[in-house]
This record gives sequence, structure tokens and C-alpha cells, in this order.
Amino acid sequence: MLTEKDEELLSILRLNARASVSDIARATGVSRTAIQNRLNKLENNNVIKAYSVVLDSAYTSGLISSNVSLKVKPNLRQTICIALRKVHQISHIHSISGEYDLLVTIQASTLEKLSEVLNMVCSTEGVERTNSAIILDTIFER
Repeated sequence: MLTEKDEELLSILRLNARASVSDIARATGVSRTAIQNRLNKLENNNVIKAYSVVLDSAYTSGLISSNVSLKVKPNLRQTICIALRKVHQISHIHSISGEYDLLVTIQASTLEKLSEVLNMVCSTEGVERTNSAIILDTIFER
């Protein structure tokens, strides 16, 4: 069970994962030692699994994004996911219901690079069929 201070600490980290313990302590009115103990507890309890980089929209708006639906052989699904996770241009892999099994998001700097990644995905052993859609514009994002 998270306390109100834990929720406040998480909120600060969501805005800036690089916030120092001192800055968080000042913002929450709690001692540095208490903040460090709370961080350790949240990490040990797997509430905080990782700290990450959020890319600026000025950078990401220059990328070409594509959602690719994959139909895969069921016995190779895990192997395919492991292989795809190694591709730096793949930002998301979702398990989905319906005709396709996986939904992969690719972000590439050029159409040529996107085509190269798509060819690699399509040639991955166990991928039976794909359906690609380039994202033209983001209308709403939370």
C-alpha cells in the first residue's frame, strides 16, 4: 500500500526521473534520508522497476512511425518477441486479440530505414503475415 508521500514522490519522478534526492526532499518536505528509504522500498517492492528517458517531441516528430500487426506461429511467439526486442527502432510490442497476434510499433528516421526494419521483421522465423500502417499524424495523446 502506497502512502500519500509515496504517490507524491512517484509524481515528481514521472515528471523528471533524474530529480535528485535533495530536490525531492525539498519538494515534499521530507528529509533526504526518508526519501532515500522510500525510494529503496519502492524499488525493492517493484513499484519502481526502472528509470527512463522521455524523448522530446521536437525529436520524435521527425521520426516516421508505423504500427505493424504480426500473425505468428504460436510455438515461436516468445522467440520472435525476444528477437524483436533487440531491434532499436521497435518501441513497443503488444500482444493483441483478433486476427493478428502481436502489434509492433517501429520508429525510424527515414523511409529507407523503416523499410529495412520492416523487411527484417517480415523475415523473422515464425512470422507468417504482417500488416503495416504508417502513422500520418497524432491527433490525441495522453
